Amino acid sequence: MTAKIQAEYGAESIQVLEGLEAVRKRPGMYIGDTTTRGLHHLAYEVVDNSIDEAIGGYCTKIYVTIHPDESISVEDNGRGIPTEPHPSNGRPTSEVVLTVLHAGGKFDNRAYKVSGGLHGVGLSVVNALSEWLVLTVWRDGIEKVQRFEYGLPVTDISEGTLSDKRGTKVHYLADKTIFDEVRHSMDTIKARLRELAFLNPGVSITIEDTRVNEKKEYCFDGGIRAFVQYLDKGKTSLINEPIIVTGEKDNISVEVGFQYNDSYQERLYAFANLIHTLEGGTHVTGLRSAMTRAINESARIQKILKEKDENLSGDDLKEGLTCVLSVKLANPQFEGQTKTKLGNSEVKGAVDSVLYEGLMTWFDDHPEPMRPIVEKAIRARQAREAAKRARELVRKGVMTGMSLPGKLADCSNRSPENTELYIVEGDSAGGSAKQGRDRNFQAVLPLRGKILNVEKARLDKMLGSNEIRIIIQALGCGIGDDFDLKKLRYHKIIIMTDADVDGSHISTLLLTFFYRHMPELISNGHLYLAQPPLYLVQKGKSKAYCYNEKQLREQVGESEGAKISIQRYKGLGEMNPSQLWETTMDPANRFLKRIDVEDDIAADEYFTILMGDKVEPRREFISSHAHEVRNLDV
Repeated sequence: MTAKIQAEYGAESIQVLEGLEAVRKRPGMYIGDTTTRGLHHLAYEVVDNSIDEAIGGYCTKIYVTIHPDESISVEDNGRGIPTEPHPSNGRPTSEVVLTVLHAGGKFDNRAYKVSGGLHGVGLSVVNALSEWLVLTVWRDGIEKVQRFEYGLPVTDISEGTLSDKRGTKVHYLADKTIFDEVRHSMDTIKARLRELAFLNPGVSITIEDTRVNEKKEYCFDGGIRAFVQYLDKGKTSLINEPIIVTGEKDNISVEVGFQYNDSYQERLYAFANLIHTLEGGTHVTGLRSAMTRAINESARIQKILKEKDENLSGDDLKEGLTCVLSVKLANPQFEGQTKTKLGNSEVKGAVDSVLYEGLMTWFDDHPEPMRPIVEKAIRARQAREAAKRARELVRKGVMTGMSLPGKLADCSNRSPENTELYIVEGDSAGGSAKQGRDRNFQAVLPLRGKILNVEKARLDKMLGSNEIRIIIQALGCGIGDDFDLKKLRYHKIIIMTDADVDGSHISTLLLTFFYRHMPELISNGHLYLAQPPLYLVQKGKSKAYCYNEKQLREQVGESEGAKISIQRYKGLGEMNPSQLWETTMDPANRFLKRIDVEDDIAADEYFTILMGDKVEPRREFISSHAHEVRNLDV
C-alpha cells in the first residue's frame, strides 16, 4: 500500500485540542528526556512533518542544516503549512499549529492518512522548547514569515511577498535552560536521515553541517531492497538477492526485506510509520511467527527437513539474518512518547498473514535458497545448545561471587554505581595498575595477550576462550540469554591499553566483544576508553604529560631555551604506579572517552570491515581513513 495524503489541506484540516502549558514544565513527557537524545528528537519531529508531505507525493526534497550557533533549520518543497485564519480563533493556522498542543492535520485521517512524529504535538513541542523559532511558509505564490520565542509568537505573520517557491522552513534554537547541552551530532542526525531516505524511495534528503563545512545527500530508489543490501555490505550472502514481501491487510501496509549471510549476528531494523522502533513490538512478533512457520513448512515441502527432524525455532533462524520491516497504519499505539515499541495488537496478525503468504509463494517459486537457510539454522541451533552448556559453567562461577577470576584485583566497595573496573593489557601494566589504583573503588583485571576475535566466532567457541570467560565472570552480568544488566558489578568498565598498534588492536577486539555481545553496556553508558599520556616532558624541575602531538609541540615551544627531556611512553608498563595513577587513573586528572554508538548501522559496518574475514574492504577502509590516524606507532 502507498499511504496517501489527501489533497484537501487547509485551515479546516487542523484540529485544536489543547494548549502548551505543560510542555516546558515537563519536557520529558513529550520528548523522552532532556539529554542529547531529547535534543535530537526535536530535529526528527520537524523532519517528520516534511516526510509526511513526501509520503503523499507533495515533497521531493528536504534540506536540513546545522548552523554554527547550534540552531537547526529544516526546509522542504511541500505544500506549505496553511496560513489562513483558523476557524477556532481567527489566528493564522500556522501559528495555531506552532502554539497549541495537538493542533495538526493528523487526527481525523483526512489531511494525513499515515504520519510519523508525535501525532500533532511535534512542531508545537519543538516551538515550546526553543529559545526562538522562525517559520517561513511558501504557499500560493506568497512567502510569509513569523517569529516565536519560548513557544509564544513575538511577531504577527508577515503580510507576505511574492515568491515562486513552495514549501515550509522551520529554523529553531533549542532552549539551553531546558536541555543538558545544546550540541548536535552530525553522525546521529545522518543516521536518522539515511533511514528515512531508504524508507521513502526517490526522496532527496540533504544534511549540511556548516560548523565544519560537511554536507551529505541521501536518495535511494531501491527502497527496502537497497536498505537490506546496504546493511549486508561486507558480508558474504547465502542467497543471491534479498527476499522482498509486501502487502496490505486490514488497512495495515506491510513491507519486509531480508537476506541471510555467513555472520553470526542478527540485524533487524523495524519501523512503524517510519519511526525506528528500537524495542520492537507487535510487528516484530508477527514477523518472527510468520518467518518461522513459513520456513519450516517450505523446508518440509522440499524434503530438506525430514519427518523425524524437529522444527526450527525463531532463535535458530536469527543467526546471520539481516532484515528490514516497515509497517504503516492509521492509528499507531506506541509505548512511551519516544516510540520505541509498537503496541497495536492487530498489527501482529496483519504482519503474520502478509509475510507468511508471501514467503510460501516466494519459496515455492524460488526453492534454491531454502537449503542454505536451513543448514545455517541447524548449525546455529547446535552452537546455541553448546553455548547454553558453556554459559551454565560460567553462571555457576558467578552466582555467589565466590569464584571470581584469580587475576582480578577487586575493590573493597561493593556498591556497583560507585566502582569501576580497569581491563588492562598485560601483566606488567596490570601490576602497575594494581599498585597505583585506589583500592576502595577501583578493580583491575589484567589480560594476557589478545582476546579472541568474536566477529569470526560463534558464542559457543567464544565461551571456550579463557580470557573472555574471565571478563564475563568479573562483570557478573552474564551473557547471551543470561545477560542481566542489574547484576553488573561495576558501573564503569574502562579499557586501558598501550598507545601503540598492538594496544589499538586489543582495544578494538574488546570493543567488538562488548558491541556484539553486551551492547547494553554501551547504550547505558558503562563502557570507557582510558587515555594514557604519550609523552613526559621535563624542563628542569617541572614536568608535564602530553596526551597528543599538539600538546607536545606546545610544551616544547614554551621551553624558551630551557633544557628539556622528552620521554615517549610506548607502553603502560613504562610508567611506575604513581605515574599511572596520576595520569590515567586519578578521577581528578584522567581523561576517559565514553563509548557511544551514534550510528548503529555505521558501527556495525565498521566492525564487519575491521574484524571480518574479507581483506579487500578492510584495505579500502584503512586507505580511505589513513588521514585520520594521529598516533600510529610502527
